[in-house]
Amino acid sequence: MAHSERYALLSVTDRTGLAAFARGLVALGWRLLATRGTAQALAAEGIPVTLLEEWTGLPEILGGRVKTLHPAVHAGLLARPTAEDMAELAARGWKPIDLVAVNLYAFEEAVARGVSLEEAVEAIDVGGVALLRAAAKNFARVIVCSHPEDYPPVLEALRERGEVPFEMRRRLAAQAFQRAALYDVAIARFLAGAEEAEGLPETLLLLARRSLVLRYGENPHQSGAFYHDPWRELPFETLQGKALSYNNLLDLEAAWRAVQDLPAPAAVIVKHNNPCGAAVGETLAEAFRRALAADPESAYGGIVAFNQEVDAATAEALQGLFVEVIAAPDYRPEALARLAPKKACRVIRMRRDPTAPWEIRSALGGFLVQTPDRSSEDLGAWRVVTRRAPDPREWADLQFAWRVVRHVRSNAIVLARSGQTVGIGAGQMSRVDAVRIAVGKAGERARGAVMASDAFFPFPDGVEVAAAAGVTAVIQPGGSLRDPVVIETADRHGLAMVFTGTRHFRH
Repeated sequence: MAHSERYALLSVTDRTGLAAFARGLVALGWRLLATRGTAQALAAEGIPVTLLEEWTGLPEILGGRVKTLHPAVHAGLLARPTAEDMAELAARGWKPIDLVAVNLYAFEEAVARGVSLEEAVEAIDVGGVALLRAAAKNFARVIVCSHPEDYPPVLEALRERGEVPFEMRRRLAAQAFQRAALYDVAIARFLAGAEEAEGLPETLLLLARRSLVLRYGENPHQSGAFYHDPWRELPFETLQGKALSYNNLLDLEAAWRAVQDLPAPAAVIVKHNNPCGAAVGETLAEAFRRALAADPESAYGGIVAFNQEVDAATAEALQGLFVEVIAAPDYRPEALARLAPKKACRVIRMRRDPTAPWEIRSALGGFLVQTPDRSSEDLGAWRVVTRRAPDPREWADLQFAWRVVRHVRSNAIVLARSGQTVGIGAGQMSRVDAVRIAVGKAGERARGAVMASDAFFPFPDGVEVAAAAGVTAVIQPGGSLRDPVVIETADRHGLAMVFTGTRHFRH
């Protein structure tokens, strides 16, 4: 059932594009209603508008907390286009509202500024969310604009057809509900605060919006995209190169997490989600050269991460290697100039720590959630369990290898010497096979190296293989039923062995 007068209710915090939208509606014969702040902004532009409190007969109260929470407003939005509903509105002296343009108080921006709890509470929008929900529920009759980007297509449809098509209304309603849902999640997470950040929530509230459409997923026949918290900037910035792929992002995170665990200057090269080389050096360029020397064959087509600003010397050292991605906290201008000829290589500046309070992955139609495996360097909990203790050089290498091994897919083995990995065995079903792979990668460099294992040795065979290759010291969590046999094997070969008491599986 149609009605002659058409009303639009405008109540916005973000006034981008508002004046042009309002003028367009007025030109089409619409009458405008607005809350006080929005009405003042429109009046200042010379646009005719009726103050909502004059229309309802109720002024804004409680310091502005109640503006739009009035039966005349919500009945005007929720009334169906039937004779019965329209008659009930008319009997009360109310009129239907045909369009709502609302965006919500900037709650997340307020919280990001570090406001007090009381100020954050005042930034929670109630009336705006209620308007969005009411208008979106009745999308068959009411047009709902929840973002300034909605104004141009709505105005175009009204000009061309005199109406907004049903499918467009439904899409706008879906967007309004999505924005309201994201808003609620942000508030709930803020109020849960530190209590929830320390553990696992009873209800998992995901707050994410699609930020990047990727070329494809892990394989070309799969679609892929990157989603992240819409209230925060992307944790990285692409300075040059092709669009990032799904696998690029997985490897980027693996490389960045690993290099952050090492003292600067350090470099980590990742291939297929595993480090193939990691090293520290006197300079960043030296750290990269040492990381590359760890396994130059596997490094081809990998991702390189640095934990300090890339300089010209490091950029020059990168010239001989094809890499998909280079990531660092920043780059000197001369380094960017030297990297510019690598047109296909993505050069990434990491803006902030991308670590989330939880790690989430899909499984069995649901989600597995865990707290991150943060670095633990409680050396006081480490125990020397063999007759021989590590010498100072071995101690330093054991600490380095232990930091690297937790970033390698389990079963994981890392051989290292002098702040450089020399052999890595990753993702094996058998731990002794992981040792064999690491030893094979190291070759003669295994002599005098130390070995780190992400979990205990279930049998002494891994230690036997390492000892035969010339490894001199081992670090592992301990905890196997056969620990006494493993320790006896290490003693028999003159190896030093340290138990950390902490496992670092990474599946």
